[in-house]
Amino acid sequence: MNDANAANRTLTINRVFKAPIRTVWEAWSQPQHIVNWWGPKGMDTKVIQHDFRVGGSWEYVMKMPDDREFIAEGVYSEIVELARIITSANFKPMTEGVELQVLLQEDGDHTEFTFNVVHPTEEYCKQQEEMGFYNGWVSVFDRLEEFLLEA
Repeated sequence: MNDANAANRTLTINRVFKAPIRTVWEAWSQPQHIVNWWGPKGMDTKVIQHDFRVGGSWEYVMKMPDDREFIAEGVYSEIVELARIITSANFKPMTEGVELQVLLQEDGDHTEFTFNVVHPTEEYCKQQEEMGFYNGWVSVFDRLEEFLLEA
């Protein structure tokens, strides 16, 4: 999804995690860690598939407190160790056809984190933002931060 108007179709979250880059990388790349933080607060996550390689697919089931389930799935298109993870992503039934970009940069014993979600159209991007994109993902990354502090 790299093109000139991608900026108009992208929602971004930036954070600095108080954890070494290797710890943050492992939280994203190892399924035994993903289950501890993936999904907004109140959700339990089960890893169905996690083939962490370019061309590999992933699938997670997130269970709400009311027992409703959401499926998250995608295919990795780029992996640069300790730097970048790019994957397609579908979050059924709410969001489909987006690209997730996880960008990491070492800053001493901290990690600068950029999370981009690139949408297929500007209209879809705006709709996702209005549906609570930032609230949902900030909750996920709050959980990730808590997990990293305990790691």
